[in-house]
Amino acid sequence: MAAARLQSRKKAAGTSGRSARLQPSVHIVGLISDTHGLWRPQIEEIFRDVELIVHAGDIGGGTVLESLQRIARVVAVFGNVDDPHDPMLARERSLTLGGVSIHVAHGHELPMATPETVAARYAGDVVVFGHTHRAVVFRDTSGRLVVNPGAAGPRRFDVVPSVARLTIRRGAPDVEIISLA
Repeated sequence: MAAARLQSRKKAAGTSGRSARLQPSVHIVGLISDTHGLWRPQIEEIFRDVELIVHAGDIGGGTVLESLQRIARVVAVFGNVDDPHDPMLARERSLTLGGVSIHVAHGHELPMATPETVAARYAGDVVVFGHTHRAVVFRDTSGRLVVNPGAAGPRRFDVVPSVARLTIRRGAPDVEIISLA
């Protein structure tokens, strides 16, 4: 009898027996940029549990996108080395996940792609860009998160290749940069 009342309360509350407090809404997104045609096998392990991968441009060919699509759904924008007419790519993309708005652009369209200039140009709770090959995580004065996951492609300059994992937990975004060295 007590079990039947508990089940009735759960149905009335719109749950299937699991408390929303015990099962928080968590979304994990892989962030990648500037692959320049290079597929690094360790990316598959780093992104193994993501539900979405965001590529912020300079993909450098379809092989990279095909490899990413075997892991999770991919949203991608074109960079200055990509074909702007590729139907898989857009100039910029906006999406919402877990109540958090995410905007993606490569950054080559700005005179100087810095976290500040990217934040000033684009709206979104999280703004993702690439182009500079340098990983950066920046929060502006309003708390918006600006992320460049770095370059996952061939090593250039003095930069260590990297990607990032964006975690959205109960509507709050946080990000971790992961070295590919």
